[in-house]
Amino acid sequence: MLFNSYEFIFVFLPISFFIYFYLNNLKLFKHAKLFLLFASLFFYSWWNIDYLPLILASMVFNYIIGVKLSKKDFPYKRKLLIFGILSNVFLLGYFKYSDFFIENINFLTGSNISLLHLALPLAISFFTFQQIAYLVDSYRGETKEYDFLNYAVFVTFFPQLIAGPIVHHKEMMPQFEDKNKKYINYKNIALGISIFALGLFKKVAIADTLSVYAVNGFDLASSLKFIEAWVTALSYTFQLYFDFSGYTDMAIGAALLFNIKLPINFNSPYKALNIQDFWRRWHITLSRFLRDYVYIPLGGSRKGDLVTYRNLFLTFLIGGIWHGAGWTFVFWGALHGIGMVVHRIWQKIGFKLHKFIAWFITFNFVNITWVFFRAKDFDDAIKVLKGMFGLNGVVLPFSLSEKFRFLVDYGVEFNRIMENIDANTSILVIIFAVFAISVFAKNSYEFLVSFRPKKVYLFITSLLFAIAILKLNQISEFLYFNF
Repeated sequence: MLFNSYEFIFVFLPISFFIYFYLNNLKLFKHAKLFLLFASLFFYSWWNIDYLPLILASMVFNYIIGVKLSKKDFPYKRKLLIFGILSNVFLLGYFKYSDFFIENINFLTGSNISLLHLALPLAISFFTFQQIAYLVDSYRGETKEYDFLNYAVFVTFFPQLIAGPIVHHKEMMPQFEDKNKKYINYKNIALGISIFALGLFKKVAIADTLSVYAVNGFDLASSLKFIEAWVTALSYTFQLYFDFSGYTDMAIGAALLFNIKLPINFNSPYKALNIQDFWRRWHITLSRFLRDYVYIPLGGSRKGDLVTYRNLFLTFLIGGIWHGAGWTFVFWGALHGIGMVVHRIWQKIGFKLHKFIAWFITFNFVNITWVFFRAKDFDDAIKVLKGMFGLNGVVLPFSLSEKFRFLVDYGVEFNRIMENIDANTSILVIIFAVFAISVFAKNSYEFLVSFRPKKVYLFITSLLFAIAILKLNQISEFLYFNF
């Protein structure tokens, strides 16, 4: 079931809301929590009920391991932790990377091992990382609630189940236990609906509009000229941001209806002045996970510069692999790892840039590396990059041919400027507008902090919601569902 669907917005969400608070109002707190678990599993099963046993088995397994790890006198805790982590990694690897591994074995050895063609279970990347964090926190003595119903609600809570944010047990369970959160809170309803409407608008009015041009450039065009390539790359850069941040806003908004506050996942990442700043703003809960459960256990920055650089590179390499089973994802992660190492070296030698130059370099580094993230293979990535660097030529509109005819001597053509991606100049206006929104406008986090119920917010929320609903004529999945 998609957040951006009629059945979720007008059926599932309101019914779940009213039944949950009706049961709480009757003081049937455990029944309310049980209903929330049932609703969340129904939400998950809507996609493919065949994978319901998988998430249930994963929860039971990790709950049992977590209970054992929480006991101070339990022997072999470290070995049990390693076993639990490896089991989760194996589960994720089997479904997500089996064919990728087989393809590479076939390529290297010339063998012909049949691919498994396994369908990727929905949300497996997210609930696997979430439960690995739970096991580590249990090992460290940072979890205190060991009732299976509570644990199951923590894992499956439908607003964050499919694509995050990646949450911690210690930041969620106190909220589910808080008696003050068992009853309807009208301010949270107003804020939740506003944030949900904003996220829905981001998804259907912005991201889905840009997706057309990204698909045309990456998947359909055989060659791209200079402007076409930049429109293609920027379309995906902003599509990805508004798609995933839109999903996160809808998750935060839906959770607020139930008086649950999910962690912020985006904080204007395209305003970043360096690559470290970018990762403190982009997919914040994933960055937090990689820092706490990969980078720091590897040694962090405690063992000298060379080890620090190695740890940074490996952390982002793992982050790239987590996103997808393909060498383009590996290369994307490696590029960001190298970027982090270069940034750390620049910091060490005290190298500083003017803010605008720092922003310009950071934004374009992110934009160019997104090309590898989006491309189906390296050939597609090279196609787009060749166009971006002008290696396939530059085309300017006919209207400029009189004034700039001398550019013909330098290989510039005057023709329809975006013929290969089936676009007109309106896409340039759209890209400029979404660029301005992402770099200059107040973001969702700032809106959350400063929110006060006002008539102007009611008007804006209603307008955004109405526009988004009118655009729900073509349902599309969120990009991070593929990861």
